[in-house]
Amino acid sequence: MKTSPLLFFLGRPFSPLYSWAMRAREAGYRRGVFRSYHFPVPVVSVGNLTMGGTGKTPMVHYLARLLQQNSFKPAIISRGYGGTAQGPVNIVSDGCSLLLDAKAAGDEPRMLAETLPGVPVLTGIVRRLPAQRAVDLGADVLLLDDGFQHLPIQRDVNLVLFNTDRLAGNSRVFPGGDLREPVAALHRATGFVLTGVYEANRDRAQRFRDLLATKFPGIPTFLTGYEVETLVRLMPSGETVPVAAATVASLKGYGFCGIAHPESFRETVQGIGVDLTGFTGFADHRQYSDSLVERLISTARKTGADFLLTTEKDLVKFSGYAHQLPVPLYGIRMQVLVDEEFTATVLRALRSRRPSS
Repeated sequence: MKTSPLLFFLGRPFSPLYSWAMRAREAGYRRGVFRSYHFPVPVVSVGNLTMGGTGKTPMVHYLARLLQQNSFKPAIISRGYGGTAQGPVNIVSDGCSLLLDAKAAGDEPRMLAETLPGVPVLTGIVRRLPAQRAVDLGADVLLLDDGFQHLPIQRDVNLVLFNTDRLAGNSRVFPGGDLREPVAALHRATGFVLTGVYEANRDRAQRFRDLLATKFPGIPTFLTGYEVETLVRLMPSGETVPVAAATVASLKGYGFCGIAHPESFRETVQGIGVDLTGFTGFADHRQYSDSLVERLISTARKTGADFLLTTEKDLVKFSGYAHQLPVPLYGIRMQVLVDEEFTATVLRALRSRRPSS
């Protein structure tokens, strides 16, 4: 999410009021004025303090895989932002079958459901309702996607993510800045995660980690990165098939995406050796209409592209167009790189609360 400095400037006089409201809300939950719900299974929240993308969904994906590999039965609970399904409980996947498409579910829940067989994915505005349904489906751990500000659900692990290239933005609270809450809200976290760390910004990440350690002693900070796991090709049937990244190396491709920070995806595309003939960045959670798809195809053809390339999150929205695409469409699947200390910390916290069998 990009907001102009002018809007931040105009909104600055209202930041203290918004900040006060968020502090009062937190105090209300802490003192029991507002009800919060405790579940019989452990809960992991993945969220952020800033507006815009910090890599929450890739982290949720990583954690779901990690938990499966360690004999947990995770389920993912999401707000379902951008989806048209408005029921109190919307089951995107029950762990066996995909039940909602990207338009109904939202792009991120649908992508998680497609790429995590065996993991139920549910959405709903009042998230305790899909959370309870997930427990009824047999989940023994709940993953809250974008859950830091969702105080009605108590949690055992409360991860706050920061994009290393953007960190805390201008450090002012909305609408005068890009913080969802005052910085003091970070005391609720059980761990900080800096995402997108690589050699060029590692010093910046280390300095921010030192700052967090000073301001919030006792809360660990973990550095994480990304790498391309594979490409996935959209077939005419609407199914996706993994293919090696080398498939498109040195070929001419046209890139596009609808994510919070499109330039980061552009850099990823260039990093796998694609000869990029052009690139279009859209707003996060962009829905693709017939006319927009036609325009993308026309533009790609004019630039001499052999194929289209997008994020895996965007790819799930194209299953209805798969049969009419005149050129191949690929999505890039990313994976999160973490250290052993991070995985050990998460698993230790969850095992301490895991129901005895």
